[in-house]
Amino acid sequence: MTQPGDSFRPRSTYRCRHGNPLAPTVTLSNGTAVPRLGLGTSPMNDADAERAVVQALEVGYRLIDTAENYRNEVGVGRALKGVARDEVFVTSKFNKRWHSVDGARAAFEASAERLGLEYLDLLLIHWPNPDQDQYVDAWRGLIALREAGLVRAIGTSNFKPTHLQRLIDETGVAPEVNQIQLSPLWTKQENRDFHANHGIITQAWSPLGNGRGLLDNPTVTAIAAAHDKTPAQIVLRWEIQLNAVPIPKSSNPTRLAQNLAVFDFTLTDAEMATLSALNGTASTPADSDRFGH
Repeated sequence: MTQPGDSFRPRSTYRCRHGNPLAPTVTLSNGTAVPRLGLGTSPMNDADAERAVVQALEVGYRLIDTAENYRNEVGVGRALKGVARDEVFVTSKFNKRWHSVDGARAAFEASAERLGLEYLDLLLIHWPNPDQDQYVDAWRGLIALREAGLVRAIGTSNFKPTHLQRLIDETGVAPEVNQIQLSPLWTKQENRDFHANHGIITQAWSPLGNGRGLLDNPTVTAIAAAHDKTPAQIVLRWEIQLNAVPIPKSSNPTRLAQNLAVFDFTLTDAEMATLSALNGTASTPADSDRFGH
């Protein structure tokens, strides 16, 4: 497998072919630049994912998130053929069957083949599955992949501070990213504090509340009206101002464009606090000590 070479250069922003800025970026602890907002693709199938990613790329998205478990990497890969490789940041994740040093390499090779890519920008352990007790070995495998130049950055998904601390204690290497379920309904303050203290970027999956009525909440709609923005834009801006990287899912071209247009306004401290006060008003999210795949 060939090496990505110059495509690994850090950049301050991703740009379209005409040189226009697309989105601001955040820099990971290893110097890799990541767009501040991306597209989630769960639970789309291959055909739906291909259409959504094509539409997203057209309106300016450059961070695309997928996973082995979504079963849509082939469709995502087909859509990516329409953009230069070094203009898009591609994330995937692997399941617990690959939780070993060699397994992480096999998981990477399988995802890269399905996506039609020579390297991945970010590869994550999808869930810790502590009952299996092999996520540290999976992490060692990811470290080896990064050292081999097959992935630009490595991280975790749904890891609690206790899981992350064990990775750091046993390998001396902290993840560059931890992807967690995050919205005003689940603010995850403890998780975010741990991330900030260890140089880990927080990515937010289900950033719009996962169908729990967040976008119809009177608190959200009132702030949206005050800013002449959509409720989704308000919630995404809340996450941006928490220094998180949201990855909302949409296949609607209008909503795709709206979700990306959250960098031209600012929520006040009072509005941020009001949104954060919604924490705990929805059902408890999945517990990664008990759930995973």
